[in-house]
Amino acid sequence: MARRGTYINTGNRFTTQRREHFYDEWEDRSPEPDPRTRIVEDTSRSAFATNKSPDIPFTHSINPYRGCEHGCAYCYARPTHEYLGFNASIDFESIIVVKRNAAELARKAMMKKSWKPTSISISGVTDPYQPLERRFRITRSILEVMLEFRNPLGIVTKNALVCRDLDLLKQLAEQKCVVVFLSVTTLDRDLARRMEPRTSTPELRLKAIERLATAGVPVGTMVAPIIPGLNEQEIPAILKAAADAGARSAAHVILRLPYAVKPIFLNWLDREEPGRAQKVRNALREMKGESLNQTKFGARMTGIGERAEAIKKLFVIMVERLGLNNGPSSLTTANFQRPNRDGQMKLF
Repeated sequence: MARRGTYINTGNRFTTQRREHFYDEWEDRSPEPDPRTRIVEDTSRSAFATNKSPDIPFTHSINPYRGCEHGCAYCYARPTHEYLGFNASIDFESIIVVKRNAAELARKAMMKKSWKPTSISISGVTDPYQPLERRFRITRSILEVMLEFRNPLGIVTKNALVCRDLDLLKQLAEQKCVVVFLSVTTLDRDLARRMEPRTSTPELRLKAIERLATAGVPVGTMVAPIIPGLNEQEIPAILKAAADAGARSAAHVILRLPYAVKPIFLNWLDREEPGRAQKVRNALREMKGESLNQTKFGARMTGIGERAEAIKKLFVIMVERLGLNNGPSSLTTANFQRPNRDGQMKLF
């Protein structure tokens, strides 16, 4: 069975109960098997989540899945699982909450006269093309609704499965209603497999950029997270590889370690990168403070200090050198249309 990103149980800060594996010295002490993925139905009655964060470039998002089988050790979204009564560690990647009716809920919301077209992020929390999407096809159903209404959307994914939906993405691109970002953390296949165990390989992500670009779909790369002392030296190579594949834009985020993410990532770091663990800790302390996590708006995504500024300058220099981020916006709400009850289209 494929490996997981973490095997520890960090508990849940909102509950008083905690599950622990009990060893009574009589049983066989062989390692526990990988937990099988468990599906939980999402009973939410609304399609979209909203935010007012000045650090996030969108106000609305739709989440087909909560929790993520990709199992990235550093994932900033892990603490959201605690709101559901699970832990942010192994539960996050093995108990997936599935919103089967997400497309139906989105259609109902956009049919209302009160709906004002705006760019939607799919997904604002976890990856919409994680492995379960092959089975449930929820993200694809959402794309069908967005195409029906010509409502603009943005996608960030680490999975080449996004190319399965090229037929819909091409049509959305013709209406200036989509932009896709492939997140590339490293070009080192071995590091990626250990840090992001169930994602697509770096090679497949670059190939996905190429396929999207060839099909006329606006595509960029997200260099995220940048982990000082581990992958920051790869910034130029990642950006060049993405640009060579056809990426037109790029963005980056420095590693964030909110709440339960810190012990999970540090446990992974000590286990998988013992030779660089202290170097990474020192670098994070320099950029994020003693807590290893900067919480202030404007700094939590980038960090502070000379090292953070050096990373930003390197990124900007490479983006300019490669001609990225020069084109006009790929998204517009001007083409939004709402179908009448009889199925005919009506301009907004």
